[in-house]
Amino acid sequence: MIKLVAMMILAAAMVVFLPGCAFLSGTGVGALGAGTAYEVNSKKQLDRLEKDYKAGKITREEYEARKDQIKKGSLIY
Repeated sequence: MIKLVAMMILAAAMVVFLPGCAFLSGTGVGALGAGTAYEVNSKKQLDRLEKDYKAGKITREEYEARKDQIKKGSLIY
């Protein structure tokens, strides 16, 4: 969660400190926004996975395998 906040602060800093170069800041903010959206989706997937495991819908092995798969595609988790 802390890294997500740091990424959002970085995006805001890019908007503030790169106003003279609209192309670069726009591209940077767009890429950072897409990355942030991807990480938010990863967090939602992990939350759903945890809920399914606690509800007994999946086994411990399946939980660990899916959790590892989500973490491999994430920069934060």
